[in-house]
This record gives sequence, C-alpha cells and structure tokens, in this order.
Amino acid sequence: MEAAAAATTTNKAPSMADPEDDFDLSRLLNHRPRINVERQRSFDDRSLGDLYLSAMDGRSGGYMDSYDTMYSPGGGLRSLSGTPASSTRHSFEPYPLVFEAWEALRRSLVCFRGQPLGTIAAVDHSAGEVLNYDQVFVRDFVPSALAFLMNGEPEIVKNFLLKTLLLQGWEKRIDRFKLGEGAMPASFKVLKDPKRGVDTLSADFGESAIGRVAPADSGFWWIILLRAYTKSTGDLTLAETPECQKGIRLIMNQCLAEGFDTFPTLLCADGCCMIDRRMGVYGYPIEIQALFFMALRCALLLLKPEGEGNKDTVERIVTRLHALSYHMRAYFWLDFQQLNVIYRFKTEEYSHTAVNKFNVIPESIPDWLLDFMPSKGGYFVGNVSPARMDFRWFALGNCVAILASLATPDQAAAIMDLIEERWEDLVGEMPLKICYPAIEGHEWQSVTGCDPKNTRWSYHNGGSWPVLLWLLTAACIKTGRLKIARRAIDLAEARLAKDSWPEYYDGKLGRYVGKQARKHQTWSIAGYLVAKMMLEDPSHLGMISLEEDKAMNPVLKRSASWTV
Repeated sequence: MEAAAAATTTNKAPSMADPEDDFDLSRLLNHRPRINVERQRSFDDRSLGDLYLSAMDGRSGGYMDSYDTMYSPGGGLRSLSGTPASSTRHSFEPYPLVFEAWEALRRSLVCFRGQPLGTIAAVDHSAGEVLNYDQVFVRDFVPSALAFLMNGEPEIVKNFLLKTLLLQGWEKRIDRFKLGEGAMPASFKVLKDPKRGVDTLSADFGESAIGRVAPADSGFWWIILLRAYTKSTGDLTLAETPECQKGIRLIMNQCLAEGFDTFPTLLCADGCCMIDRRMGVYGYPIEIQALFFMALRCALLLLKPEGEGNKDTVERIVTRLHALSYHMRAYFWLDFQQLNVIYRFKTEEYSHTAVNKFNVIPESIPDWLLDFMPSKGGYFVGNVSPARMDFRWFALGNCVAILASLATPDQAAAIMDLIEERWEDLVGEMPLKICYPAIEGHEWQSVTGCDPKNTRWSYHNGGSWPVLLWLLTAACIKTGRLKIARRAIDLAEARLAKDSWPEYYDGKLGRYVGKQARKHQTWSIAGYLVAKMMLEDPSHLGMISLEEDKAMNPVLKRSASWTV
C-alpha cells in the first residue's frame, strides 16, 4: 500500500505508555451472543487427511462441519520453527522457508519498552536500509496478527487492538470537514522524541493518503480481528470492556446510519480499501460489501445486547444482515446461467415487477467475459449500481464472501470451480490476481486517470499479490478444496524468498517482480505463514471463518452453474 505521511492533528498525541457462530439472528435480539470455544487441544487425534475425508469431495465443494467446534485456544503444540504443530501422522514436516519467514516477520516488528507494537518497518539490518513503510496500516497488520494468534502470541494482537481503539477516539478532520466518530485510521506511525524520552502515535484518517480518501475497511478489519482474538484466546474480557463495546458500536452506527440509500449495500468512494487508488471501484465494491457483511456478523457476536446503547444497534444489524445477504446473493452473483439472462435483458423497465432492476444494458457485457465464464463456476461481480455492472473478478471480496458465509455453500463451491477452471488467468505463476482482467488503452486512461502505477497487469490493475494467499487458503479449507491451496502454496514457496518477499508481481501470469514493489514486505511474509499454518492445522480457520446462518434463507438453493 502507499505510504502515508505523518498525520497532523489538533489533539495531543497519546503516549504509547497509556494504558454459537451457528446462530439464529432473531434469537440474538434477546440473548447475549457467545463465542463458541472448545478448551481442548486442537484436533485431538484427527488428522488433516481425516478432516479432508470428512469434507465433501472436490466436485461438490462442500463445507467442513467440524473445523469450528474443533478449534481451541493456544494452537496446540509448537513446532521447531515456532509455529503450531499438529501431532498427527499427516502433519507437515517443518519446511525450511517457514524458519526464514518467521525471522523476517520478527525483524519487521518495532518494539516499545519490550512490547511489540506491530508491523512498522522491515529493516535490512546489514545495510540499515528501510525497505518497507514506516507506518502501521490497519488492513496490512491483519495477516501478521493472525500469524501471532496461531503461534500462541496474543499479546501483540491485543496491544494493536487497544492502540487503534485509542486512535478512534481522536477528533478527525480533513481541511474544515469532520469525519464520523466511528472512523478508524488507515495507518499510524510512532514518533520518537529522544529529548523527552517519549514515543507518541500519529494517525492518518485519510488527510495524508493518496487522493485524501478515508478508509472504509479499517473499522471492519478491526472488528474481524477482535473476534479472531476472542476466538483464539477464549478470552471475552477484552471485547466486553466498555471501550471495545463503544468502539464496535461507533463503527456500526456510522455504517448503519439512515440516508437516501435504496440498497442495503454500502456506498463508497474509489481508494477506500486495499485498492487505494482510482481503479473504478467507486459505488458498491464487492470487497467492502463482503467485509461489511462479515463485520456485521462479528459485531453481532461481540456486542452485549444488555450493554448501554447496544440494543438498538443489534436490532439494526439483524435487519441489515437479512437485507444485505438477499441483495448480494441475488444481484451480485454471476454464473453462466445468469450471464445468459443478462445477455437477453430488456431495458427501460419501469415498475416493481422489472426483471432488469438496475437497467443494465446487455451491450455493456465485455467481450472477455463471454469467453472467460465457464459452464460450471461463478463469482460475485465487482460492483452493481444503476445502469452499471462491473464484471471484473476481485479476489479479496470473493474469498471474504466465502469465509463470512455471504456466499451460500453452492456459490462458494462455484467460486472455487472458477479458480480451478481459470487457473492460468487468476493464479498463474504467483498467487493471486487482485483483480481480473487488467484494463488498458482508453479505458485505462478514463478509469484510472492515466495512473502510471496501475498500468496493465501491474499493482492493482491485474497484479498478483502474495498476501492474498492466506485468504485463498482459508477459502480452500472451508470448501474442502485443499489441493488448490497446496498447489498455490507450492507456487509461492518456489519464488517468494528468492525474490525477497516482494509486495506484488507484474504480468499476465505474475512472472515478474512488480516494478515498484517493496521488498521484504511484511504482509507478504505473514500471508505465507498464515496459509502454511492453516494448511498444517485447519482448525485455525475457526478464528477467521463464520458458519452459514440458517436464519438468512439463501435466494438460490443451488448455484445456477450446477444446473447447466
């Protein structure tokens, strides 16, 4: 991500020394949600092979029913590489690259008085050269946090959650405009004052970012990470503190505020998420909608209905979840059969009985899509708004949709089918394309504003991002498609360390290290570690995945692609 300059603020910077996922939504209106944590060692005597056999086979792509109840705090035993180890006969032998990855990740930590804060800068100690950003980006820290949770080091994550919660309370202004109370920073940095011997935090809420866009995803990632911490440790005390309860409530109230919206999706500007530059994702981008859905579900688990001010928020979350799941599954889903329907759309339909509800013009279907769409497979498109459907594939949004159970089981299976069928396009030689396809020519000029960094098949415009490996692996485990995860991890292991853990790769197949890619990128390292540890012990998936909620009746009993 682009480095943001140190933010200035009228507030005094705080000293760092300052202090059943299977649930029925209507039932939670009157009962306190609880995190389901097994307090026995993960997996007991069950092996990865046993787990794989208990899942539905690759053709059906069914969900595993047992990973959530098998998950336990602490991650079991430690391997020699410092990662959790399964005691089963099918577990991995320690892989040499894991040692190197952990060393690189720990070098990227900046400590304050013995307390690791988080990913600040990756430093080549031999040369003294800062190779990474001097900021802690909230979204970037998530895979690092998951790696530490899986390795039984929750204090690092707890510290990060508390520091970012402290920053949420700052007054947030860009020029003369004040942001909402719930906004979380995009990033923050540590300012050292050697004369006073004090370290302070300086946050950026968008006032220093490229394009001056506030992040819509930071608050969602914070809630998701808080739930992961709670799930991993079995400790409810942090989430139940008045400060955390208020933080969750502020984020939710900001997103659930009533306005002129006619859709349950969240209206966002370009640059509000991982794709933090102009790339035509303004409107209702799939990444934000999937994260929004997941954060809503996590908030419902973490908020105490009897807490002060929580009852109304919980009720609004329940209402929004039902509407959002219907909207996304009905209007964002695309497979071969639905593409045939859109191909024959009539336009200018004025009534509540209209089939083409968004007035999408069939001629707007891009030529590449007609060849790209397989007969079996599907995905959530990038964006849907009046007279506009962005047919591009976006990896993060589709993977999160699987993990949050926004995708029905059959839709999740169809997404994995698509990845298998279009492996060369979506994975190539380095997992994983952030989006597909790249835009070029006149479209690139008009959509990106002639952005020299987002040229075709580079950076956000069809580049390959190793950090996405952990999301792909998690989605594979949840859908029982472990072969896909192993194949992707093998590709990454062949090159990542040799190429010095770059931020992204360029080219149609991801063959070239990105033109402006930072080396020793923290989240590239952490993404690999999380993927490796989850595949070694799939019960770790329980901290980041949510089971399907039976109360939200899916629009489609089966993915339409399965009837072709």
